[in-house]
Amino acid sequence: MRVGTGEKVLNYVILVLFAAYALFPILTIALTALGPQSGVTEPGPHWANIADAWRIGDFGAALTRSLLVAALVVTVALTLSILAGYAFGTMRFPGSTVLFYLFLLGLMVPAEAIVIPLFFDLRTLGLTDTIWAVAFPQIAQSVAFGTFWMRAQFRALPPNLVEAAAIDGAGGMRTLWRVVVPPSLPSIATVAVLMFMWTWNEFLIPLIMSPGAQWRTAPLGLAIFKGQYTADNALIAAAGVIIAAPIIVVFLLLQRYFITGMLEGAAKE
Repeated sequence: MRVGTGEKVLNYVILVLFAAYALFPILTIALTALGPQSGVTEPGPHWANIADAWRIGDFGAALTRSLLVAALVVTVALTLSILAGYAFGTMRFPGSTVLFYLFLLGLMVPAEAIVIPLFFDLRTLGLTDTIWAVAFPQIAQSVAFGTFWMRAQFRALPPNLVEAAAIDGAGGMRTLWRVVVPPSLPSIATVAVLMFMWTWNEFLIPLIMSPGAQWRTAPLGLAIFKGQYTADNALIAAAGVIIAAPIIVVFLLLQRYFITGMLEGAAKE
């Protein structure tokens, strides 16, 4: 079916409008971050704002803690999601449907509903103010979504892939890592980026699980920086750029796989 010139122009106009709507807040923060601080009259851009925000807010430690938590959550949750998704997507066993719906409860129950009783449980175990108290709840949340995502991916693969591997004598784990995972790398990269983004932006769990602030992550550092260290809009925007930079870097490194995975998901639907 041919698309007329008027329809093409209209499509581009709509896409440009939506892109401008999405980019406007980002450009606003970037321009504010490079603008003059209170009492400064020199014309910009003021790149020193980023260095000042880094020094005043001591974001190096907060970013390090966030990176450690994100690395732990993504590594463990992604591995468990691949294993669970492989089981649910390629195997049939008694109770698989009920067990899968139990996994989906992790998507249905909000963290706000369980974070307080979970805090008391972890405090009883002596885990509060540790990386485990911050990471374990987020691993559980990420595994629920990751299992749902990877199950759909593995079920969409041609069944003859697994059957051919079984005929060749390959075991379950060898079939998974040598046959099933390689063609699923775009979907795996997509869910890894999403897990990293959610873990990096998590605010409530680190706030509750680390009352002594030993594992205060980057979003918490930004909130404290805004209320305790400064009220200057330029410095606050610069701090926001610092906090968002790792997510942008991860997305740029994996964007090819991320976009491919999203398009594959849309095509399967």
